[in-house]
Amino acid sequence: MKLKKRLRYFKYLHPGLLKLIILFSVILTAAIILLLFRISPLNQPVLQSETDDTINWVEFNVPYQLLEKTMYMDIESYDKEIHLKWTEVLAYLAAKYGGNFNSYKSKDLNSLVERLNQGESIDIITRDMKLYNYYNQAYTAVLGGFLGEFMVQVPIESESGGDVVWESKYGLKAFSPVPAGYWYSDYDDFGAGRSYGYNRKHFGHDLMIGTGTPIIAIESGIVEAMGWNQYGGWRIGIRSFDKKRYYYYAHLRKDRPYSADLTVGKAVKAGDVIGYSGRSGYSRKENVNNIDTPHLHVGVQLIFDESLKDSPNQIWVDLYSICKLLLKNKSQVYQNTDEKEYYRKYDFIEPRYFLETEDIKESS
Repeated sequence: MKLKKRLRYFKYLHPGLLKLIILFSVILTAAIILLLFRISPLNQPVLQSETDDTINWVEFNVPYQLLEKTMYMDIESYDKEIHLKWTEVLAYLAAKYGGNFNSYKSKDLNSLVERLNQGESIDIITRDMKLYNYYNQAYTAVLGGFLGEFMVQVPIESESGGDVVWESKYGLKAFSPVPAGYWYSDYDDFGAGRSYGYNRKHFGHDLMIGTGTPIIAIESGIVEAMGWNQYGGWRIGIRSFDKKRYYYYAHLRKDRPYSADLTVGKAVKAGDVIGYSGRSGYSRKENVNNIDTPHLHVGVQLIFDESLKDSPNQIWVDLYSICKLLLKNKSQVYQNTDEKEYYRKYDFIEPRYFLETEDIKESS
């Protein structure tokens, strides 16, 4: 009855005022919905709030050719007076195009490089670009473990054969998940539909390859998860040392999915053999092959807020172009026939996380 009495008052309002009240109510409702669901109009970057700059969505859509070009630009300028960092260059272009690389023009890249080589700082160049800081954080999170200093064993000719020396390098220190001598087929399947369990999107990348193929750690890190998952079957989760990237390898081989010495909590090096491909998964029962085609599902989750790692608001990255780039660095492996296990052939060290350079020289 009270509601009916209140509604009667509206008939005495001026029609124009009533329209304003209705319009204000609609706008207020829409604003509340946008706030609750954190919807980003026009696919713009999403932050949690005006006071909390935690990123909760990243669309990594840099074309392969541009990814490759800026990577070599970074590597070739590393020991020069002006070091052209690929994450900064890509962030500038993304901010310029609003994240739409269909607008990319090589002259824009050339112009930026010229300004940087003339001594202008990236901070000065981007000071009026509202989205630069967002893209710089996002792209650094995606690519932060890919380029850097490292030491690697390199074979040399000798009378005894099999001798190696350690070489210091700067360059691509992330590896393809598939080793040298093995090949896979793929396509850009990120976001494709999946129906097992419930209708959902595919937030990873599938590499079609034969059962038993050694699987390689893309980046160095700590093993955080092993075991059975009804969707991914036998799987491995490895967190990068900066804790920004969680690598997920799934559908591993039935019966013997993992490398013999792999355990939760272990530190692994980029390029290490961590397991073997298969077609396990799509079953609540462990050790079941319910996947039709053998393949490796590999995914990378970005983590800006630890509390969101296992939440519905996870951030997964399209790896199609990245896996193509990683083909430039494939780990060489060999099989120990007695153990029937595969191991990397040439050792690799990132001094920051493992051994100091002098210790490595002494051991060689």
